[in-house]
Amino acid sequence: RDKKGLVRILRQHRLEGFVGRTVADWVCLAKHESSYNTRAINRNKNGSSDYGIFQINSKYWCHDGQTPGASNGCRIPCSKLLDNDIADDIKCAKLIAQRARGLTPWVAWRNRCRGKDLSPYVRGC
Repeated sequence: RDKKGLVRILRQHRLEGFVGRTVADWVCLAKHESSYNTRAINRNKNGSSDYGIFQINSKYWCHDGQTPGASNGCRIPCSKLLDNDIADDIKCAKLIAQRARGLTPWVAWRNRCRGKDLSPYVRGC
């Protein structure tokens, strides 16, 4: 996925200013969670996995059929977070951000994006 295309989609989905964050925050998050890879899957020590461009966790947010005690807060199969149509990923990520009142659930955002100059992530877009 190209960065300009991602910025356009994020803007279409009204992420500018959502939970007090900019589109640049979301682009930075996607960069450092998945390197913009919509097919990324990462396994966690607790038996859960993170899926898609925003690395959405199977213990709380999506159903993969193999995570013990999962709650599926976004009411979505994790496999749906692995295609190039990221509308459902955005919808779920917005729910997560809304519940948390920000992007703090994402470790990569906390460590790599929070409090930084994020203008390079949207420059030229």
